[in-house]
Amino acid sequence: MQKIKLDIVGLSYSQTQSGAYALVLGEISGRRRLPIVIGSFEAQAIAIEIEKMTPSRPLTHDLFKTFAQAYHITIQEVIIYNLIDGIFYSKLICSDGKKTMEIDARTSDGIAMAVRFNCPIYTYEFILSSAGIVIEGNDFVYLENINADPQEEKNIAAVAKGYTSFSTEELEVKLKDALSEEAYEKAAKIRDELTRRKAS
Repeated sequence: MQKIKLDIVGLSYSQTQSGAYALVLGEISGRRRLPIVIGSFEAQAIAIEIEKMTPSRPLTHDLFKTFAQAYHITIQEVIIYNLIDGIFYSKLICSDGKKTMEIDARTSDGIAMAVRFNCPIYTYEFILSSAGIVIEGNDFVYLENINADPQEEKNIAAVAKGYTSFSTEELEVKLKDALSEEAYEKAAKIRDELTRRKAS
């Protein structure tokens, strides 16, 4: 079967499950998107790596990466290879340079490792055909539609608005404090405000 390469398009609060997140993968050369509901811990692990934040202590996925590298093992690719009763099945293709092995993994963990090892994510046509969504308009509109419940969005907006009164220097100090306290969601909001200021 031919593999289809995917990229991470977005990560947002899940509208359908409380306390969960929607990870959205998109095919590189097409307009189909694959939404996957994942837990908050895995969402945090993916977001931290994408945002290039450095936690004060290594998270589980960081520990796994360090352990693998200590034994010269790399992850070459992550494949979402099956979908049964709404559950995605994935595997890590690992190599030590001599031997290649496939390791079963939850999709959320597989993607958290893919961003750490900077390796490609793949799936197959039958999975995209059955669980994918075709995007006609702009991706941002789509992500807004699947975003969190309205109360959660209000909370996020209130927190983000609270940071506008601080100077850039104060925000940088707050970001450092949030990372040392392992308050990663707070750190992400501060980072967003700093990024918005740099862009304006």
